[in-house]
Amino acid sequence: MDIKNILIAGRYEEEFNRQGANQYPYHFLFKKLEDINEEDLNWADVYVGSKPCSGMNISTLKWVHSFNAGVNNFLEISGWLDQDILLTRTICTFGKRISEYCLSYVLKDLQYHQEFQEKQREKKWQPKTPKMVKDQTVVIYGTGEIGLELAKTFTFFGATVFGVSRSGNDKPYFKKVVDLSQSHTIKEKANYIISTLPLTIETNNFFNSAFFCDLHDTVFLNVGRGLTVNESALINALDNGNVRHAVLDVVNVEPLSEHSKLWSRPEVIITPHISAVTEIDEAVSCFFDTLNKIEKEEVLDNKVDLVKGY
Repeated sequence: MDIKNILIAGRYEEEFNRQGANQYPYHFLFKKLEDINEEDLNWADVYVGSKPCSGMNISTLKWVHSFNAGVNNFLEISGWLDQDILLTRTICTFGKRISEYCLSYVLKDLQYHQEFQEKQREKKWQPKTPKMVKDQTVVIYGTGEIGLELAKTFTFFGATVFGVSRSGNDKPYFKKVVDLSQSHTIKEKANYIISTLPLTIETNNFFNSAFFCDLHDTVFLNVGRGLTVNESALINALDNGNVRHAVLDVVNVEPLSEHSKLWSRPEVIITPHISAVTEIDEAVSCFFDTLNKIEKEEVLDNKVDLVKGY
């Protein structure tokens, strides 16, 4: 790939220089996202950032690198399949961060944190034996880097872990992996369902009424993409007991509207998309690692399949 000019969406000169940008024979241009114009895009061979700029045209680019794990915001731009353009995404500690996030809420549930806090306020000494992770069944939707790290974490604590993916291919740390169309065969067993699914045509509105009606007193955690969940269907599932508790780090529209019914549900925990915050130093490191592999014509493990959408 013939690269000369690299456009960075963000004033990250310090972070890039700290990792040796001045040692590369390329021209780097750092601009705020809102200041990027058509002239900048025409100049650039490479675009790097967390999201596309306004009115972004990819026709003159050779490579786009996302600072995020998900790339659905870039794939909203038309022309990817018509152009020979490389799209890559960031792989770093997202899996570990999300694993710790999910484990914390599972333990909170199993150890009855909320119930004991309520008893403390009531000044009641009322023992109740906490449950253990080893006795739980966890079903993880999405078995990529993040899903795999989740499976590793929960398997370490002894849980029985099943996976659901587009391919259904077996992966380490999962007792069994099935494809999306076969997820009904294992989801009924779940004490906890965790979604790490990307947003694609196939996963849009995937967690709907038909999905939730098969659950029984299940805890649902979404750390993937908000639009994979039909929020009205989730609320109905909470009402009828199919879902006992929900932890949502992502929602359909972010930030969540103050008028959303989700805010006032006592069995719902909402966090502001923080389960895997991108650390800029990690993101820059991933970019340079990808650049080095491109220069050496090595296989890229973070290349996006434009048909699959991840």
